[in-house]
Amino acid sequence: QVQLVESGGGSVQAGGSLRLSCAASKFISGVMGWFRQAPGKEREGVAAIYTDFVTTFYADSVKGRFTISLDNARRTAYLQMDNLKFEDSAMYYCAATSGYGDPPFRRNYEYWGQGTQVTVSS
Repeated sequence: QVQLVESGGGSVQAGGSLRLSCAASKFISGVMGWFRQAPGKEREGVAAIYTDFVTTFYADSVKGRFTISLDNARRTAYLQMDNLKFEDSAMYYCAATSGYGDPPFRRNYEYWGQGTQVTVSS
């Protein structure tokens, strides 16, 4: 069993930045990703990274503004969010799963964090 612990959410004005962290209790050979869900909307994939190859993936809505990365141990995933917009407001969840295969935003993830709230005021 793997535990994921997120941190770094908060409130910020539009145009500002936040960095989310997701610490895994052990290394996962596979994918770590960030998803978000706003009230009344479906959950959507935001960014993902292959832990063995450090290949990154982004939703079109965040390309050029968000950056996903790993620490040297590849157990902590970061999501640097710059130039935040009102529509980025949501609960953000970290997820992880072992192995590779389907596109990262279509995978069934084995492990999920508890979520961290991001609120952007316009």
